[in-house]
Amino acid sequence: MRAKKGISKVTAIIAIIIIAIGVAGVYYALTLSASNPQTITLTGAGATFPEPLIKKWTFEYNKQNPSIVINYQGVGSGGGIQQIMQKLVDFAGTDAPVLDEEMNPGEYLIHVPETIGAVVVAYNIPELTEPLKLDGETIAEIFLGNITKWNDPKILALNPELSLPDEHIFVAHRSDGSGTTYIFTDYLSTVSEEWANEVGKGKSVNWPVGVGAQGNPGVAGLVQQNPYSIGYIEIAYAYLNNIDYAWIWNEFSEEFIEPTLESTSKAAEGFIEEMEEDVRISIVNSPDPDAYPIASFTYILLYEEQNVYGASGSLEKSKAALDFIWWAVHEGQDYSEDLLYAKLPPEVVNICEDLLRSITYNGQPIIT
Repeated sequence: MRAKKGISKVTAIIAIIIIAIGVAGVYYALTLSASNPQTITLTGAGATFPEPLIKKWTFEYNKQNPSIVINYQGVGSGGGIQQIMQKLVDFAGTDAPVLDEEMNPGEYLIHVPETIGAVVVAYNIPELTEPLKLDGETIAEIFLGNITKWNDPKILALNPELSLPDEHIFVAHRSDGSGTTYIFTDYLSTVSEEWANEVGKGKSVNWPVGVGAQGNPGVAGLVQQNPYSIGYIEIAYAYLNNIDYAWIWNEFSEEFIEPTLESTSKAAEGFIEEMEEDVRISIVNSPDPDAYPIASFTYILLYEEQNVYGASGSLEKSKAALDFIWWAVHEGQDYSEDLLYAKLPPEVVNICEDLLRSITYNGQPIIT
């Protein structure tokens, strides 16, 4: 479906302006902090999947709390995880959960769900005026290099109403360690045995075919610049760049599902009990008949014990970070839908509150 259809083009332009203002606001706040020694500066890095939303949050929070400056860099989930484990940032964004065995010994990383987003299969087929429809097996075949032309019989069978061109498929994927890649390959591993056996899932995989680019913006750029291309990006990047994206087959309802806020939220329903045990769950290929199949929570990473930063840390700085994340999972959710992220369900917000209350400084809870 064309990204602009059903969504106000004016809203898209406003969203772009908001992000630009957010960046400008951070530079202004950083300049202010240089002349105000009481200003606390927080740094974050990681996933580009939620970056438009996090940038909006940092701008709005700084307007309300001028003494708190927050700078977030979208370097990919892998880069964010690396930076927080090296204690270079106060928080990190990731779409790919960090396993216990991957953490530094004795330094547990709390995963705080921040929003729910959809990964869309973006494409650039100039001739099409109606949305392309794909199922998991066919997507896997394309990214395996087994399907190489748009008029392949398997694609034609899914789209009998479309006139697909006799053109080679240009495949775009991420080149960096990416939570978006983790979500996409998690989905492909779930729906395609061949993909699971030959490639598998992860923040980085050995791609059988295609050209890589850095971040969601990089893949969006490749798709936009190359006719007859296909790639995977977070829906906000398709929306902001007016890139077409496919409807995906839901094997439980046996229908093609358009990625929308409602269908993305449906993917998370039914997992609350599992999340109470561990928030690091996969919600791809949800059994809900109305769910969009390639959706995921994305997380903020924080150290459970905050006194791990040495001279660069303090109780005041840790409290500022937790106050910002608390605001993000409460008031900050009001900014989600304008950028095509689903709000956290109330039950998940309650889980976030418990997680934030579990974070300590010198063994003492920071939020009481």
